[in-house]
Amino acid sequence: MSLRPFTFLTREHALDTCGGNGERWTGIDSTLHLGIQALHQSVSFIVSIMPEILLVEDKESLRRVLRLTLEHAGYGVTEAADARAALIEIAARPFGLILTDLRMPHGSGLDVLRAARAADPLVPVVVMTAYGSIDEAVQAMKDGAHDFLQKPVDSNHLLLLVERALEQARLRTENILLREEWSRRYGFPRIIGESDAIKRAVAETQRVAPTDATVLLLGESGTGKELFARAVHHLSPRRDKPFVAINCAAIPETLIESELFGHERGAFTGATERRPGKFELATGGTVFLDEIGELPLAAQGKLLRAIEEKTVDRIGGRMPVPVDVRIVAATNRELQQASERGEFRRDLYFRLAVFPVEVPPLRERDDDVLLLAKHFAAQFGRELRGRAAVLDEATIALLRAYAWPGNVRELENALERACILADSLVLEPRDLGLPAAAHGTEATPPSFADLDLSGTLGEAAERAVRLVERRKIAEALRAHDGNKTRAAEALGVSYKTMLTKIKEYEL
Repeated sequence: MSLRPFTFLTREHALDTCGGNGERWTGIDSTLHLGIQALHQSVSFIVSIMPEILLVEDKESLRRVLRLTLEHAGYGVTEAADARAALIEIAARPFGLILTDLRMPHGSGLDVLRAARAADPLVPVVVMTAYGSIDEAVQAMKDGAHDFLQKPVDSNHLLLLVERALEQARLRTENILLREEWSRRYGFPRIIGESDAIKRAVAETQRVAPTDATVLLLGESGTGKELFARAVHHLSPRRDKPFVAINCAAIPETLIESELFGHERGAFTGATERRPGKFELATGGTVFLDEIGELPLAAQGKLLRAIEEKTVDRIGGRMPVPVDVRIVAATNRELQQASERGEFRRDLYFRLAVFPVEVPPLRERDDDVLLLAKHFAAQFGRELRGRAAVLDEATIALLRAYAWPGNVRELENALERACILADSLVLEPRDLGLPAAAHGTEATPPSFADLDLSGTLGEAAERAVRLVERRKIAEALRAHDGNKTRAAEALGVSYKTMLTKIKEYEL
């Protein structure tokens, strides 16, 4: 949207008002509210300055009455006695609103309307017409006029219409500023890295985003797959529609179908009202299915049908509901291998893997660790301390040496914790809170010599099983650089079981 109605506001000024180069918000969803508040304040300040109105009317007496009415309400008014004079004014400078007669010398109000829309497609244009030319006024609205006034003009109606037109212009301006701010935070500026691996993933994402192809994001936990999913959405023609993220691993199996596709009132106990599913809510936009590998088999078939038929069946519904969504899925599992083992539907895998994108782990991104660490240190330093934090040499060495099994998420959390705990804005190794192994002192794993054999045979056996499980899982994680999927496959257990055991044993 053009910002012509508010000539002293530029996009740079609006963004500066909301935080300069935007680094202070980058990557922190919780701060979006603060950015929106700042934008609201900025835009509210803008519209508190009454915009200039161009008044185009060939009858001098009526033009004078309209000008006095508008000026008394606080608006600035520029007069034009005919269409030719109006075109000169429109070409010379922007206006917040244009009020024009339809029939006048040297052209018509339609000529003024076309010139105004050519200069600024969203500036509101209100046309005035006599009773006998209502059809022309209707045609003007079809051509893009905001509204029309019938002569003789009632002053109260005029002021109400002008106020509403300017309010709509304000909302459109605010909306585009918010969209730009959202895209700036959730688009590619947040994908930080110079390694070949991350550049390749970014290039592939940029190529597929403008299409409507289904995208499958592959990579370990914490690599930033949701970030790439948001980039796909914001670089696509669907950017103005909803982006709905669904964590398939976090929804109980009994609720997953209702969550995805909705239900009718009375469909099951507790269904007291009709509820649309996430697919319906995202119509026209993008559905992001995170942890798709954890979707129960029973729900996989219904998801496949929804993708292929572009319809969903609410639980208890009689008729399919049409939906138009783009699917972006993500997983840290090897779906193809899972499909061969019968743990994931083969047909659904091939339907999702139209365009796979591999998001690389942090250990494969060379110097990106330091680049990201400096970015997070500056960001969290500003948020928590008012100034950017920096890394000392020992901290840099530790950051480079650590394997980062939790990838970018672990790095981000470590830097946020460091900025909270540090005694100064210079972050030291102890502030990061990394495991002892990262400092070169590997913790000694539990030994069978320490096994407690007291109690019954069953109790001792249970303690022995727990000891074996803990050691085997820890060794598998170390052998696969913290990759839970590969460790689970090596141990012959499901990914969900692996996550449960890791949490149980606090690994």
